[in-house]
Amino acid sequence: MKFTLSWLKDHLDTEAKLEDLLYALTDLGLEVEGVENPEKTLGAFRTCRVIEAQPHPNADRLRLCRVETWPNGPEAASEEVQVVCGAPNARTGLVGVFAPVGTHVPGTGVDLKPGVIRGVESNGMLCSERELMLSDDHDGIIDLPEDTPLGVRLIDLRGLNDPMIDVKVTPNRPDALGIRGIARDLAARGLGVLKPLEITPVAGGFASPVSVTIDAALKAKGCPLFAGRVIRGVKNGPSPDWLQTRLRAIGLRPISALVDITNYFTFALNRPLHVFDVAKLAGGLRIHAAEGGETLQALDGKTYTLRAGQMLISDDRAPQSLAGIMGGELSGCTEETTDVFLESAFWDPITIAATGRALKINSDARYRFERGVDPAFTLPGLELATQMVLDLCGGEASEVVVDGAVPDTARAYRLDPARVVSLVGMDIPEDEQRRTLEALGFTLDGDMASVPSWRPDVLGEADLIEEIARVASLSLLQGKPLPRREAGVPKPILTPLQVREQTARRMLASLGYNECVTYSFIDSEAATLFGGGSDAVRVENPISSEMTHLRPDLLPGLLRAAARNQARGFADMALCEIGPAFHGGEPGEQHLQATGLLVGASAPRDAFGSRRPVDLYDAKADVEAVLAAIGAPARMQITRKVASWWHPGRSGVIGLGPNVLASFGEVHPRILQAMDVKGPAVAFTVMVANVPLPKVKTPTRPALKLADLQAVERDFAFVVDKGVEALTLVNAAQGADKALIESVRVFDQFGGEKAEAQMGAGKKSLAITVRLQPTEKTLTDKDIEAVSAKIVDKVAKATGGTLR
Repeated sequence: MKFTLSWLKDHLDTEAKLEDLLYALTDLGLEVEGVENPEKTLGAFRTCRVIEAQPHPNADRLRLCRVETWPNGPEAASEEVQVVCGAPNARTGLVGVFAPVGTHVPGTGVDLKPGVIRGVESNGMLCSERELMLSDDHDGIIDLPEDTPLGVRLIDLRGLNDPMIDVKVTPNRPDALGIRGIARDLAARGLGVLKPLEITPVAGGFASPVSVTIDAALKAKGCPLFAGRVIRGVKNGPSPDWLQTRLRAIGLRPISALVDITNYFTFALNRPLHVFDVAKLAGGLRIHAAEGGETLQALDGKTYTLRAGQMLISDDRAPQSLAGIMGGELSGCTEETTDVFLESAFWDPITIAATGRALKINSDARYRFERGVDPAFTLPGLELATQMVLDLCGGEASEVVVDGAVPDTARAYRLDPARVVSLVGMDIPEDEQRRTLEALGFTLDGDMASVPSWRPDVLGEADLIEEIARVASLSLLQGKPLPRREAGVPKPILTPLQVREQTARRMLASLGYNECVTYSFIDSEAATLFGGGSDAVRVENPISSEMTHLRPDLLPGLLRAAARNQARGFADMALCEIGPAFHGGEPGEQHLQATGLLVGASAPRDAFGSRRPVDLYDAKADVEAVLAAIGAPARMQITRKVASWWHPGRSGVIGLGPNVLASFGEVHPRILQAMDVKGPAVAFTVMVANVPLPKVKTPTRPALKLADLQAVERDFAFVVDKGVEALTLVNAAQGADKALIESVRVFDQFGGEKAEAQMGAGKKSLAITVRLQPTEKTLTDKDIEAVSAKIVDKVAKATGGTLR
């Protein structure tokens, strides 16, 4: 939203400095994105007089000019400068605009330097309007009247010393898309007084020859109100200089008086309007939904084909305008226009947004209507615009024709001053709270505040509090320490799940993983690959076709990230993410996951051959480290009932009975191909919330237990069938004496043809190390032999194996 300081002062009576206004705007939530101050861009350009202009000795189309300038102002002495000029209107006695050496010319982007043109020195420049970005006129240099004061700055001469302010308006503040809305905020802050807006209805001198009708199907929502009137006998020439200057200052190109008036009201009062040439209309105007297939050549020169349901304004012959978005070329106003129909309407924001998005049209009208304009200002805006048309273009106005009615937006919410102080954290007196709301246009009746029609974003008591807080300035909030308990240890602030999440994140970082933050939305194909993609998790209004469903797992996002990195030459990656995955679309149907992904090799290339492809044991080691860090028990079961996106036979599920704690292994080649990832790739996923909480809930760590007695290790080698899993053997040995056996580890596996030749067909050898840790007495040979016998017996019963 752009506006000039003088334009703002049309609505705000203020003596505040520009710097104070800019600070207040940002503090009020209207962030200032930029300020263009003509003092800096055009301040060096001053009026001058050409003493003599004669042909250039070495060029037919150039002229050699002696120019009288006043570099220090009209009160100081003048100086004579030689300038080579190629403008056809350069002549002796011309009063123009001079740019001295060192000046930046905005229209060309050049910093002037002393030069030699065709062998003749030139020091400075005589400027055209386009070179100063005042207009598109570049037929010659600026030619001012002979009685123009000499040596004055051009910005002072033409009233251009008017800063242009560009503010960022959030979608919830459509009232700030008009300069008056911005002025209202500044007045509420105390930086001035909002000037009254006098609206005097224009009496109609005749019945409007153009009627208006809204189809019944659209009155309820699409177009609740449409009004207009005919103004005959207008003269549509160029608009006055003051209007053209304001429009140019905010980046708009003046077109004609009628069009410029509609643009003026769009920016000044957030009231988009449109004018039709009555001579080009056939009958009355009808607001209706398109049947589909209609075409309209719009004012931007493009022809649009309408879809069924999109709103149109048509006469008895053809569509004349895209309702609330852009007018049609067929009924557009030109210099020959003498009779116009001035239209003011209220359009449904969602309908306008859908049509504009479908047709890919961006216009100032659509930008405002889809955010919500003031419905109660539809008719007053028409009256004000009518008066300006009469003032600038002449003519006679007809009676107003209206169809529909102003939508009822009346609503009120309770103002609780104590709640304001409690929620904001600032001591704002009740009188100040009420004054703020009244300055913003709210009507107070006791403790009830009625919302003005131009604030569709205020929808509850909390919004009232927000208005009071932003006007009071949240920058005045002072930090205060939280109250401390007089005695006792304070309760933990973080929940156990939050503590686990932080712990898992730290452990993954310490293992060398780089954390990613991917979108919670993925495409339908990826969601289906990972067990999701149902209608329950489908997004109704997705941002793009790649974000149509809630993610059922974190792996798709990490695999997509790995593919993008591989496409850019990064082959070896360790990526992780901690966040929610969704098993349903209802509140609470989500679970926290900690997922890691390893792609490529385990280490960089070196002279020792330590580089190797990552495998499932890398994933297994890392997942066990994460589980241990978040408090998982030491003894867990590993099964092979994995999901379809894991490689069968090279993956596993870690759990406690039916409670799944984690999955790990190689990613299925089919998944890697679908995700465009070049393997090998291994991963793991930890269900953080499924890890059982400790039985003893203390705020400190348990006491450290150290064994004073010497531990003993014994090795066993068992001959078993080659189909026996090592985990089955380890669990059997572990259960031989749970109190005495501290750990069991596999340290050797002997299989294949050589093993079968020694031990028999279908056999293999598994060797384990059992660590015995006594706690009461030192183990004797007899004790060790008794435990060893139990181990052999347990393994034999569980696997059918025998000592080798």
